Amino acid sequence: MILTDSLLDFFLETRKASEAICEPLEIEDYVVQPVVDVSPPKWHLGHTTWFFEEFILKPHTKGYQEFDPDFSFVFNSYYETVGKRVVRSERGNLSRPSVKKVYAYRAYVTEGIKEFFGHAQTQELNDLLEIGIHHEKQHQELLLTDIKYILGNNPLLPVYSNTFVDHPVETHEQDWVSMEEGIYEIGHDSNAFCYDNELGRHKVYLQPYEISNTLVTNREFMAFIEAGAYQRFDLWHAEGWDWVNQQDVKSPLYWHKIDGQWWHYTATGLQKVNEDAPVTHISYFEAFAYAQWKGMRLPTEFEWEAAQAFFPWGKRWEWTESAYLPYPNYQKAEGALGEYNGKFMVNQKVLRGGSVATPSKHTRHTYRNFFHPQLRWQFTGLRLVK
Repeated sequence: MILTDSLLDFFLETRKASEAICEPLEIEDYVVQPVVDVSPPKWHLGHTTWFFEEFILKPHTKGYQEFDPDFSFVFNSYYETVGKRVVRSERGNLSRPSVKKVYAYRAYVTEGIKEFFGHAQTQELNDLLEIGIHHEKQHQELLLTDIKYILGNNPLLPVYSNTFVDHPVETHEQDWVSMEEGIYEIGHDSNAFCYDNELGRHKVYLQPYEISNTLVTNREFMAFIEAGAYQRFDLWHAEGWDWVNQQDVKSPLYWHKIDGQWWHYTATGLQKVNEDAPVTHISYFEAFAYAQWKGMRLPTEFEWEAAQAFFPWGKRWEWTESAYLPYPNYQKAEGALGEYNGKFMVNQKVLRGGSVATPSKHTRHTYRNFFHPQLRWQFTGLRLVK
């Protein structure tokens, strides 16, 4: 059980962190939406605020006055239960409300939550606040990756930050962790926060395997490119091969070949690719093809979880070979919050580990991230198994 005082501090810390991410932006950056998967920073700031207003303040505060009745339509994301909303692809057309008004909205709702939780509340409401905090932390990671996509697709390739390190190097020597055949327990098993898709702790049987204690590096991935692997259909799933050819994919996202050398867009602008850093911004299709080229494979999410104590992780979201499916006895929550995870359990792959963009106090070894196999604007990488 988390005490209300510490939970309220956690809330306020989280609210400040979202705004700190946006501090380097120019006002024009707040509304850009280059592709459907990327939302404008202004929308993220409003949506995370709407979550607290919609699910806590409106239903539980007597006589609560909404900041703006139209904001539910503007800032709802995918909650069918809550009502109509702006189509996802149209978020970039929202020149109004202004950035100034969105920040005023944030201040209004933050003060409302402070007042509401300034005195003791039920454990159920504390739990709801905790979900809202972690929901905002998810959007902090999306803010960082969406901002990178917005600026990385600007022809000027502007600098976002000189302090955010998006390409750290692993310093330990590469080795293989041998895992014995046997039965392993998978899933969340403590009283600490987790999402519902981590619940349903259960046993799985694993064959013996060896898993790398390091992520695949840029140097290793360059060898894959130079070997012509993007032109070899035998390394790819049929759907992946179609994607490579239809999208004319020849390298990870943000990579540019300039005068025979690889450069890439980073938070500090265009930089030469550091060959020792873990490769990132690759799709599941690319991760699978690389593993095929090496004569190895990706771990399942269960193999990853069983072995994670034996290697450092958290620099890249790691593609696994597991489809995003419910654990045994999985149950969706009642009402709108039941839409949070369960309805997405189809046609997606699980990623494990967290990334350089994952906020503090938000990652854990049972965390199950999930994306469609072609997506790569997140800090995605891979680890090999043999």
